[in-house]
Amino acid sequence: MKNNNDKEVSRRNMWSGILFGVGLIAFIDETVFHQLLRWHHFYDKSTTDVGLISDGIFHAFSWFATIAGLFLFADLRRRNGLIFQRWLGGVLLGIGVFQLYDGLIQHKWMRIHQIRYVDNVIVYDIIWNVSAFIILLIGLFLLFRKSQNSKLKEKTANE
Repeated sequence: MKNNNDKEVSRRNMWSGILFGVGLIAFIDETVFHQLLRWHHFYDKSTTDVGLISDGIFHAFSWFATIAGLFLFADLRRRNGLIFQRWLGGVLLGIGVFQLYDGLIQHKWMRIHQIRYVDNVIVYDIIWNVSAFIILLIGLFLLFRKSQNSKLKEKTANE
């Protein structure tokens, strides 16, 4: 059975990854879809100026999440507590949850923007949301899969 310190380190690995994943995918979303392709702004229900301001606020949010995740990551490394598989699972979970939230809540429920304003937006929606769900599942798999190292430790402890 894990002691409280092991649980805390495991939890910190997961949250560091989630924050970094959310920040990373938000940064990629904002850079690629908002700036380079100019498919949409974070908030498209107003003027272009409001859309650009909303993009700036969104961009700041992505950097706060990224920096917070990296501070936690650095602390884990400093304390020799990094569990890379768990951290990576958190990253992928953060990416998947953010992308699924964006695709379902912001695009469809709140309708603050679409992925792209075209007649066949459903194709973009399906690709966006299915890829988010797959990434989320891989993240969960990595988070809850026991690493070979922990299996070996349990086997040694039981002998």
